[in-house]
Parts: sequence; structure tokens; C-alpha cells
Amino acid sequence: MNTTTMAPPTSSATAELHAEPTPCTYSIGKRLSLLLAVQTIIGLGVLLAVIYAATWMLFESRQQEELRGYSNVLIEVLKESDAHGGEAEMTQKLLWLSERRPGNFVQINRADGSTFYRDPLPTFDPYTAPSSELRFDIPRADGSAPLQGRLLIDCSRDAQYGQRMALLLVAATLAGGAFVAWATFWRVRCSLRPLADLAARTRAIDVRRLDQRLALSEPIEELQPLIEQFNGLMHRVERTYVQLEGFNADVAHELRTPLANLIGHTEVALSRERSAPELEEVLLSNLEELQRLAGIVNDMLFLAQADRGVKARRGAAVSLAELVNQVVEFHEAPMEEAGLAIDIEGDVQLAVDEPLFKRALSNLLGNAIRYADKDSRLCVRILREGDNGVRLWVENTGPAIEPEHLPRLFDRFFRADASRCELEKPHHGLGLSIVAAIARMHDGFAAAESEAGRTRVGFSMV
Repeated sequence: MNTTTMAPPTSSATAELHAEPTPCTYSIGKRLSLLLAVQTIIGLGVLLAVIYAATWMLFESRQQEELRGYSNVLIEVLKESDAHGGEAEMTQKLLWLSERRPGNFVQINRADGSTFYRDPLPTFDPYTAPSSELRFDIPRADGSAPLQGRLLIDCSRDAQYGQRMALLLVAATLAGGAFVAWATFWRVRCSLRPLADLAARTRAIDVRRLDQRLALSEPIEELQPLIEQFNGLMHRVERTYVQLEGFNADVAHELRTPLANLIGHTEVALSRERSAPELEEVLLSNLEELQRLAGIVNDMLFLAQADRGVKARRGAAVSLAELVNQVVEFHEAPMEEAGLAIDIEGDVQLAVDEPLFKRALSNLLGNAIRYADKDSRLCVRILREGDNGVRLWVENTGPAIEPEHLPRLFDRFFRADASRCELEKPHHGLGLSIVAAIARMHDGFAAAESEAGRTRVGFSMV
């Protein structure tokens, strides 16, 4: 017996099985048109139904008035006939009147229920045709029990007119609803045309045209906030994209130099036979470049974590001046080499992430030592700011930073003077970016000032 083995579903098929159903889209114009058409039909229907009911009440009122008028004539004629000629005269008068009012039907009964008179051969069927009826009493001249009269009027014409009117009103209601639906759909399409224009302009924006912004020839109050928000978003996207492109270029540039050094040293070492000490020297040089690469990668990973919103792990409140002293001790050697002294002013107790705080301060001190004038003094100031805030400044005397460079001082791989030789002052341009990231992780921000040969770089914490 043959058996068939079913193949397991592919990843695309599995994705299709588990994919959520796409919600059905709908047209705003069609939905509004339908809703307004229904509302119009309901509104017109109620209004025209009231008009029809009022018209029919007028018909009934006219019919009752006609019945009352004719019944009064009958009573007067029959009373006079009864007084002069009795029942025979009354019958003759009724026959004479029936010939002149073909749309009426008269029947008169005695008090005992027997028929006194009935119109012969009526022009309409009083039992099936639409009619209006009125009953009345005819007093007798001899004082006996009055006769009981029944008068009917043919209302076929009124009924036909009412039917035609009802059909006309229904047709008017449906036509009004259809017209409102069409007019609403056309008007909505015209009103939504700016949205279509915005959609077309949005589709035209791509990576090569991030500077494009949305605008309408005639500003629309309801759309203007959306346009402003979108343009603000595009501005942020453009700025981020430009920064990302610059960051990628800087990363490639920073990694290219140590990689080129590694390749060059290795090729030179392999070009001929080397002694063990020479190979050890090559390996030590390569190790320095590898450590530099590792430092760049680690710093980039740290900045990526900070960009994702990671917060600092704060411990118990500690003396910031004590932490500053610990970092200063670590930098004593390069400070002595540059002939620099340092002052520490102020102290605040604050809960901070000690390793991160020390790292930020170490980067600030390293930056100050790198660019401070020889045999000058550095200063670390710790200031209380507001109720819970703290600001820490590291000041040095040295070349001033141009005002246009200050806002970008904390950008990644940014150097105010690109011509400075990295061999004399080696660093890879992420130190102040890390300071800004650590400040954000402590709910603060970084800042820099430079004037009159005095530069202050620092950060705040909360």
C-alpha cells in the first residue's frame, strides 16, 4: 500500500497561517453619503408623513362638513314634506333628491328597524367603496318616534388622490435621499482632494528627498496640525539620517586607521624572517591597535544602550567630592606630565551610578588635560542646582572653542579642530558623547561654555 508523506509547511506558509487578517478598508465619502442619505430619507419620510396625515385630515374634515350640510338639507326637506303630505310626500322628495346627488347614498329606517326608504341603484357600492358616513334623526310631525337616517358619501376620488399623493411623497423621499447621497459623495470627494494631494506628496518623499515638506495651497484648519506634526517628524528623520550617515562615515574612518596599521604591521612582519623579539614587538603594536578597536566598539555599544533609554543604576547617596578625588588620583600621572594642578570646589550628597559617574568625570578630566595650557590649573566645581539637581563642571585654561562648535561638542566623533594630530593627542572622539549619554541616564544633560580662554565642560544630574 502506497503512503503519501505531507511536507511540513514552509516558513512563508506558516507566516500566512499565523498572519492576522487585514482589516477591511472603507471609503469615508461612501460612508458619509450612505449615512446622510439614510438620515435624509428618515427626515423627509417623517416630514412628508406628517404632511400626508394633515392632508388626509383635511379631506376627512371636508367630507364631514359636506355630510353635515347635506343631512341638514334632508332633515329640513323631510320635515316639511311630512307636515304637508306625510310619508308619501317624504318618499317622493327623497327620490327626487337621489337623482340630483349621484355620489350619495341615503337610507332611512323606522324606529322599529324596518326600512322606510333606500336609494335605488346607487352609483357606488356603499359596502366596498371608500366612503364617509353620518347618521342623523328626522323628527315626525305627529310626534311619533323619529326616523333614523344614514347618509354615505362616495370618497373614491379622495382615496385615489391620497394614493397618488402617497406615491409622490415616497418617490420624493427616495429621490431626495439619492440626491443627498450623490451630492454628499461629490462634495466629500472635493473636500478630501487635499488629502489625496498630501498622499501623493508623501509618496514622492524618499531617502534622496528627505528635505521635502508637506504644504497646502489653501491651509485647512483640520489638516494643518497633522501637516505640522508630519513636517516636524520629517525634520527629525532628516536630521537623524544625516547624523547616521555622518556617524557611519566617522565609524568607518576611525576603524580604518587601526585596521590599516594592523594590516601594515602584519605585512611588514611577514615580508621576511623576524626574530622572536621583533615578532613580540609587532604583536605588542598590534595589541595596542586591537585594544583601540575594542575601545571604539565598546563605546559604541554603550552609546547604543543609552540611546535605547537605559537608566543609571543608582545606589545610596554618596559624596560626589569623594568620587572626584578617586578619579583625580587615577589621572595624577598625565597631570604631572603636563604640569597641571587641580582644585575641587563644593560637595553634594547624591545617589548616582558610581561607575558611570566616574567614567563621565574621567572623560571630562582627560579632555581637559588634553587641551589645557601647560603648567595651568584645572578646577572641578560641584554645584547644587534647584531642589534635587546637581551640576558638575570641569574647567581648564586653554584654546577657546568657537561658539558655532559648542552645540556639536557632544556629537559622536566630532572634533572642533580636525587638523589636530591624533598621534600627539590620541583619542577616538566618543568621550564627550559618552558624557552626554551618562548625563541622560541620570535624567540630566551635558553642557559646555568657552570664553576668555577659559573652557567649562560638564553635566547635570537629578
